[in-house]
Amino acid sequence: MQSPADRQDRHEYPAHWEADVVLRDGGAARIRPITVDDADRLVSFYEQVSDESKYYRFFAPYPRLSAKDVHRFTHHDFVDRVGLAATIGGEFIATVRYDRIGPDGRPASAPADEAEVAFLVQDAHQGRGVASALLEHIAAVARERGIRRFAAEVLPANTKMIKVFTDAGYTQKRSFEDGVVRLEFDLEPTDRSLAVQRAREQRAEARSVRRLLAPGSVAVVGVGRAPGGVGRSVLGNIRDAGHPGDLYAVNKAFPEDLKEVDGVRAYRSVRDIDGPVDLAVVAVPAEHVPAVVAECGEHGVQGLVVLSAGYAESGPEGRERQRALVRLARAYGMRIIGPNAFGVINTAPDVLLNASLAPEMPRPGRIGLFTQSGAIGIALLSRLHRRGGGVTGVTGVSTFVSAGNRADVSGNDVLQYWYDDPETDVVLMYLESLGNPRKFTRLARRTAAAKPLVVVQGVGSAPQGHAVRATRLPHATVSALLRQAGVIRVDTITELVDAGLLLARQPLPTGPRVAIVGNSESLGVLTYDRCLAEGLRPSPPLDLTTGATAADFHRALSRALADETCDAVVVTAIPAIGEGSPGDAELAEALRSAAAAVPGKPVLVVHVELGGLAEALSAAASTAPQALAKAPGAEGAARPFHPAERLPTAATPVPESPENPTPEGTGSRLIPAYPAAERAVRALAEAVKYGQWRREAADPGKVPEYDDIDEKGAAELIGVLLERGQGLTTGQAETCELLEKYGVHVRRALAAPTPDAAAAAARTLGYPVALKATAPHLRHRADLGGVRLDLADDEQLRRAYAELTELFGPSEELRPVVQGMAPRGVDTVVRAVIDPAAGAVLSFGLAGAASQLLGDMAHRLVPVTDREATSLVRSIRTAPLLFGWRGSTPVDTPALEELLLRVSRLVDDHPEVVAVTLEPVVVAQHGVSVLGATLRLAPPPARDDLGPRTLPAY
Repeated sequence: MQSPADRQDRHEYPAHWEADVVLRDGGAARIRPITVDDADRLVSFYEQVSDESKYYRFFAPYPRLSAKDVHRFTHHDFVDRVGLAATIGGEFIATVRYDRIGPDGRPASAPADEAEVAFLVQDAHQGRGVASALLEHIAAVARERGIRRFAAEVLPANTKMIKVFTDAGYTQKRSFEDGVVRLEFDLEPTDRSLAVQRAREQRAEARSVRRLLAPGSVAVVGVGRAPGGVGRSVLGNIRDAGHPGDLYAVNKAFPEDLKEVDGVRAYRSVRDIDGPVDLAVVAVPAEHVPAVVAECGEHGVQGLVVLSAGYAESGPEGRERQRALVRLARAYGMRIIGPNAFGVINTAPDVLLNASLAPEMPRPGRIGLFTQSGAIGIALLSRLHRRGGGVTGVTGVSTFVSAGNRADVSGNDVLQYWYDDPETDVVLMYLESLGNPRKFTRLARRTAAAKPLVVVQGVGSAPQGHAVRATRLPHATVSALLRQAGVIRVDTITELVDAGLLLARQPLPTGPRVAIVGNSESLGVLTYDRCLAEGLRPSPPLDLTTGATAADFHRALSRALADETCDAVVVTAIPAIGEGSPGDAELAEALRSAAAAVPGKPVLVVHVELGGLAEALSAAASTAPQALAKAPGAEGAARPFHPAERLPTAATPVPESPENPTPEGTGSRLIPAYPAAERAVRALAEAVKYGQWRREAADPGKVPEYDDIDEKGAAELIGVLLERGQGLTTGQAETCELLEKYGVHVRRALAAPTPDAAAAAARTLGYPVALKATAPHLRHRADLGGVRLDLADDEQLRRAYAELTELFGPSEELRPVVQGMAPRGVDTVVRAVIDPAAGAVLSFGLAGAASQLLGDMAHRLVPVTDREATSLVRSIRTAPLLFGWRGSTPVDTPALEELLLRVSRLVDDHPEVVAVTLEPVVVAQHGVSVLGATLRLAPPPARDDLGPRTLPAY
């Protein structure tokens, strides 16, 4: 029977502290609070800890825990005394606890804000990053409970534990007394602690995916006894791909005397397999999957690819089945691709894994491919194959993941893997939904700084099987934010492949200047027009005429590439008839050799009905220009091309030498060919924009400091205002007061319920004035006639007042106000919102109905740097109106950029400001005038990107 003290110890269980985490080696573990029910688990855990680790924990030999110890370590109030455990398979592998202490070092309660912290990690799990993960979580718990500082005493010989603390990135102080190292560190996250946390997150999640994509041994569970079926097909695909590791076929219905299936060792259960199994591919009915997962977990399988359907895509019952699947797998430390997955492929020569339903293994290459839908995955693989990407060693696939319902492993995880994967140069992703837009944007920005990331993003609602955070942002806004992060956003699978092949085969252009050469004037003009439409700067096309030989193409391309005013070249080619006309292979060799002489500029080919040219351009891997010394590039008449003179193909590459250069990271330089000018130019335009982003990302700018910002005063005012309610739109006076603390001055407007009140207000403000109707249906709609400007005296004001009331109704409906006139300029609008999925977003555009109808707004993630503010102003299509369009006076854009930066700082410093709108903001020749402002306050949404590392909850 429990004593009163025991009952008092059992405060409400903090279930929100439970979390799944990925450890340093890629395995998963569960972190949760320790409770009174964990006594047996704690004792069992302690018995498996070495004497040395016990000595480091208790500073003395401590072979076993006493009953008093067990009680102390399992009874917590979850406020002043907290214990967390890391578990795998339900058993403890590590523990951490804190005890709140006062200035004298004795147990205390709030307001004491310091606590002692201590860890113990089972020896078998040391070195896996368990203690680092526990430190992140116990620190978050402590901050939630009002603890601001941890203290830890560590023996000098316990270097591993000292390293856990010192590497965490917190501000700390170290001292040495009585043979013990005392560490004290603040728990407030720092830039360094956040960087450390994200670096650990990247390494851990990348390794968790690597375990799935590069297993040493594979078991296929659900292999049918008869040919056909999903399991049997996948088994054959893995075997035929040449996977060098052990392969096992598993089906509980196999006869006991069955030893092999299709030449693969057969077993009735994963438990029966003698050796380790790194990856299990599960292809059994959904109702049998839990038993298979339990078997795999008990056998020590590291990861699962679940092909089985019947989960969240099938409705509420399947959704709950999917949650249970993820919880069970994570309990054993396994990660899942799927369920309802198409599978995974890895073409690396030491892996050769085709654990998918694709009947053929793609040729190896440098493109990483991610899809959620199996049908889209098939379409992408076939497109790459038809375009040459799947049949050349350069533009084939490095790894392919089709994640199905992506209940666990998502595009974010795979992006972590591809970020530093040396086998992948270009990433292509088809995303039907974004589960965590804030994290994806952060990872995309980092990845795009290292290698191109091309994305097709679904427009409609998320598929049934996908757990997606709700976002209030329009699709166009999310797309703009992805572009800001360096993502190359395209709309179709065709554009995805077009851009991917160019980026995999050619260098990035250094600018938008394009040369066009070819043997068709009309095709050249079409290409020229498309370049203009895509914002490129083409030179007039060079028409070589239909009689052009391979040598003519070679010379023209060489001259264009040598021109310093050219950043890229588009070659247009149509079939020609005549004895001197070049064949496909001859023309391809001429173009490739000319391009090889200037490897820093991209070359694209637009071909019309030249069936063999695309294949010929992809087939030759050599970049040796000397091969044309006597042929197409030589002076004189062209001669027929003979097959025996062809250079080696991708299967037999030419060794690198000074005379035979090989571009870094490719092994060869292949020229992409496109069947239409618009497709080639669109791909080139995306490459140009991405190259510009890469150059700008090298110097992203800084978030400026302003001496007149009163951050503390703003926080106090927000606190007072929020005491009125959980969410409120502030009044005009409070809005102006809060904005004033960040240097944003709103022009005063006085209510004018009557003509006499309007006249009195005008005399207070000083003529000339404006009279405005602020009713919701007229607000910011000058085009409807609800505004009268430049009223110079009482007579004009009263006449305008009468006109408004006659047109739109009584003043009670109009809500008229009087405001002093601002200098003439361009009317703009500035908005900032905190979206629960994407985070804080700053938006800018011109005011007025036309801009709203066109959706001409630009967006940036907060905090905005000075360079981003400059680009934000220039990103809208109507930006020329700010810079003197058609002889108008240019306005003060530096003042506008400063206003944007101040609003960004306000929202970033105070996440309680969940929405702010400044409209209109009149940008004059000198200065800006904010004429209207609305502001909404609410408790800030939780930010999981600033908390400890966790996997999505299930």
